[in-house]
Amino acid sequence: MEGEVGTCSSSLKCEIEGKGKMGGSVVVVVNVLESAKFPLSFWEIGVAVSVILGYVMGLGCVYLTMPASDYSFLKLPRNLEDLQILRDHLESYTSDYTVQVLVGYCVVYIFMQTFMIPGTVFMSLLAGSLFGVFRGVALVVFTATAGASSCYFLSKLIGRPLVFSLWPDKLTFFRDQVARRRTRLLNYMLFLRVTPTLPNTFINVASPIVDVPYHTFFFATVIGIIPAAYVTVRAGITLGELQSVGDLYDMHSIATLFLIGLVTVTPTLIGNKN
Repeated sequence: MEGEVGTCSSSLKCEIEGKGKMGGSVVVVVNVLESAKFPLSFWEIGVAVSVILGYVMGLGCVYLTMPASDYSFLKLPRNLEDLQILRDHLESYTSDYTVQVLVGYCVVYIFMQTFMIPGTVFMSLLAGSLFGVFRGVALVVFTATAGASSCYFLSKLIGRPLVFSLWPDKLTFFRDQVARRRTRLLNYMLFLRVTPTLPNTFINVASPIVDVPYHTFFFATVIGIIPAAYVTVRAGITLGELQSVGDLYDMHSIATLFLIGLVTVTPTLIGNKN
């Protein structure tokens, strides 16, 4: 183009106007990411800090209602050994302080989901070990959905610059796929939840950015995470027999998850073919 004049309307967007070969007016929108500038404003940081303080206050209330004891064992598990130590200590409290243990578990799990902290697989194993399969799956589905929803709304409010800077290529791919499957979006989102096609963390953060409606996001999360939650929670019952996290997903489990995912996405594939 000739005679281009660049005018930047914000730190993230620059509009370039010029004339094409046919003489028509052309507007090109270029995303400009300023690496030297922190992607969140002071107000946005304040929102995130307020959410963190809310979770901390919730944990503080749980702590104040528990009996005096040595709680040095309370830390986020990073391996199976840490998880077994945590399970051994919490078992003695679960029967007498069930409500406090449940509330503390929920607050920690939702916090980890909201702020993309790795390690929720250990929390799912802990649910199975402490509460059994049925209650454990219900607890994991509830907390995972609540945490994903919290992450969804927080990302919708302040997450756009972070998503653009962390996952530009994945975001472009995800946006294109969502646009192509708009009429059967629930089936596609179910497929993503059931299979490891895209990380759940990315789905939580990017969904509001690519205009996935919350009701679609919610139902896909509630239904889609049940198979993986069942596999993980069931493994938590025999926690002492696990040698590594990789033992959770053998070829049979992975094949089952992909089969379920294929069933959920079949209506979308048939609709596109028609």
